[in-house]
Amino acid sequence: MTNQPRIPRPTIDPEAVLTHLHAARSRPTPAAVWTAIADVPALLAEIERLADLLSRTRWDFADLLAAAQATIAADYDGEADPLSYLRDAVTEHRPWPMPDDGQPGA
Repeated sequence: MTNQPRIPRPTIDPEAVLTHLHAARSRPTPAAVWTAIADVPALLAEIERLADLLSRTRWDFADLLAAAQATIAADYDGEADPLSYLRDAVTEHRPWPMPDDGQPGA
């Protein structure tokens, strides 16, 4: 284990987005409104990136859960090496790229 958790970092600056939004709401000049609207594509891209990361996390969890259940069942059935299911799942696991590269692992 490392001391730094591998948490995906936002690719947007939420403070800047909120500042643009508040400026457009408090003084709706064309420039302020268009600045706030210009944040929308970046927000949509961030939503898509986070959805991809969530999907990858769910698949990884499902794979590990299935291996754990197979290991428990194999132990219950008296198989000689019930941990082989977990070993295989861990061996097949591909590490994720660093979170700041913006792309989920393939």
